[in-house]
Amino acid sequence: MVKTRGIVLIVVAVAGLTAAVAARYIVAGETKEPCCFTNQRFKGVCQVSPAEDESCGSILAYLNNPKSSGKVYCGRTDIRGGWQQVSCE
Repeated sequence: MVKTRGIVLIVVAVAGLTAAVAARYIVAGETKEPCCFTNQRFKGVCQVSPAEDESCGSILAYLNNPKSSGKVYCGRTDIRGGWQQVSCE
């Protein structure tokens, strides 16, 4: 009886670890949905595909921060402030 429990625990642990590793690779391979933004001083809609460590919120915060620089969103625009997130339709 004790041996059977030990084997069951090992099987469950291995299955859980395998699922966790598989989920990590699946998530890493997925692409995020694009984020879309508008600004009265920008022609059209700016569409950005977030990097792995980015979110639509972090991109919007960057675009609205007057001191931000170094990223190439929206055709390398230097427009800061006044950005709003919109639906990408």
